[in-house]
Amino acid sequence: MTSTISRPPTTGDSPASPRASETLTFRQRVSRFDVRASPYLYIAPFFVLFAITGLFPLVYTFVVSLHDWELLAGQGDFVGIANFQEVLGDRFFWNSIRNTLSIFLLSTVPQLAFALILAAILDQALKAKTFWRMSILLPYVVTPVAVALIFSSMFNETSGLFNNLLGAVGIDPVQWKHDVLASHVAIATMVNWRWTGYNALILLAAMQAVPRDLHESAAIDGAGAVRRFFSITVPSIRPTLVFVVITMTMGGLQIFAEPRLFDVSNAGGIGGSDRQFQTTVLYLWEMAFFRQDFGKASAIAWLLFLLIVGIGLINFMISKRIATAENRHIKASTAKKLSGRRS
Repeated sequence: MTSTISRPPTTGDSPASPRASETLTFRQRVSRFDVRASPYLYIAPFFVLFAITGLFPLVYTFVVSLHDWELLAGQGDFVGIANFQEVLGDRFFWNSIRNTLSIFLLSTVPQLAFALILAAILDQALKAKTFWRMSILLPYVVTPVAVALIFSSMFNETSGLFNNLLGAVGIDPVQWKHDVLASHVAIATMVNWRWTGYNALILLAAMQAVPRDLHESAAIDGAGAVRRFFSITVPSIRPTLVFVVITMTMGGLQIFAEPRLFDVSNAGGIGGSDRQFQTTVLYLWEMAFFRQDFGKASAIAWLLFLLIVGIGLINFMISKRIATAENRHIKASTAKKLSGRRS
């Protein structure tokens, strides 16, 4: 009697295999394709618009930066990185970088501090809180041109409001439009006045998402309002803080309207008679439309883009490192408490 060993069926021959047991109809195939392709089709409009309005101008600007490109004559000879080399060797470019970073720091740091304070105040149980929240947004509604013209008049060196107030208390008038630091403070004041309320509302929305139980528990344990703010509120809204800092960095390094209109009567609005408050975007505008050199202007735009990306990455890495350190501290303190309870 001979015994036969049956060979197990292969995957292709298995009756349970979908390929062998079922034949998909046309409607089922369309349904499967719809399930797989629909998510990509839903998000496609964003990427199409981004490619048209964002990615293409960025790539095209880089192409222009590699040519001797004039405003009226159009595309010229291919010069490679010569435009970048000339811009990096231009003292006016580095002057604009210093001015931009100075105004950026003078506007970003106070703006973030005041926005946090305003958001914390608005997060309390205030009467007519909707009115106050709408009120701090009013400066954002005003156009930058109107803000620059109003503050330019207020910072007038001969008959401006601020010098009159300083003279009333016996302080000599400040050369707001000629002194480097004074002009930076004046322009930063415009930026802070317009954007502080806007950022405060973003931070307020994040604060309202923090569970109230945490504050109540900390208050029962004896923590004061200031301690609760720095130990509970600020760590809880850190992702929103990172978002606000990154958006402030992008906007602060591209500042144009305020320095352009701050002293428009002097030197054609290129940033002061001695370029004492000429920002990088203002220098780019001068290179493109005054000197009509689009090649160098495009090189300046790309260098500014790289600077913004670099500072944004630094902000992200610093915030990530702080968050990691705090998570380790929380885990260590939790483990210490648990070990204490067990003992």
